[in-house]
Amino acid sequence: MAIGLSEYYRKRYGCKVYKLGIDAGFTCPNRDGTLGTGGCIFCGPEGGSAFAGRGCGIAAQLMQAKEKVAFKGGRKFIPYFQSFTNTYAPVDVLERYYREAMEGEDVVALSIGTRPDCLGDDVIALLARLNTEKPVSVELGLQTIHPESIRYIRRGYDNGVYFDGVKRLKAAGIDVVTHIILGLPGETEEMMVQTTRAAVAAGTDGVKFHLLHVLKDTDLARDYLAGKFHCLELPEYAKILDRCLGVLPAETVVHRITGDGAKKDLIAPLWSADKKKVLQYLKDHLHNL
Repeated sequence: MAIGLSEYYRKRYGCKVYKLGIDAGFTCPNRDGTLGTGGCIFCGPEGGSAFAGRGCGIAAQLMQAKEKVAFKGGRKFIPYFQSFTNTYAPVDVLERYYREAMEGEDVVALSIGTRPDCLGDDVIALLARLNTEKPVSVELGLQTIHPESIRYIRRGYDNGVYFDGVKRLKAAGIDVVTHIILGLPGETEEMMVQTTRAAVAAGTDGVKFHLLHVLKDTDLARDYLAGKFHCLELPEYAKILDRCLGVLPAETVVHRITGDGAKKDLIAPLWSADKKKVLQYLKDHLHNL
């Protein structure tokens, strides 16, 4: 049975650790014209930054984020470069931003979200150097391994790029977290389990499971509103998630078991907006976590 993130952090760092989202202002090759201009079909104007800090420097964002969790007793933190593709810039720029985020004894590690096609040798060498100072992990958006789904979501790279990226990161001593979307249009339960098995076979250290949710101002929203697909209901999602969790090795860290967008932008499924209710339902119905 895989391990949950909070338990993992307590075992590794000896206390509760809070992950703080950062928007460093990066773009994405799927948006700047290199691969495309519309981004992935589910990605809104803010990318993954709806819950990250915005509009100010790295240090200021971290200070604001720390203040938000201070009432919870937060004392140790992991800055998370979250929005868009956070290795998609010159290496000297990346190093400056990463080092600014890593400052302070209360920062115990660094997390970086990116695409596996944006991991040049120079980037991996930088991550390996930083990893000797504080633990570094990289989050990769696999989402699915199925060709029709890959084309539909406009991911922009083939599965071999993901497998190679994981291999190279692991060879450099970097922990890898893989993002998987459950509920993509046309995918069966078995197909989602196959994606999870593929991530395990690649050697991922952790997994983030995301419920497919529809946000305003996305191409996915246009298809949903046109009646081209339906979103999973909570019991369906729980059943599929439980099967996916069941194929994870015991040492795999489960970083997330659901996902939702900002309530102001959420179109569907509306049940996902009630996070406390969702998490309680999953707690009551999951057998493999």
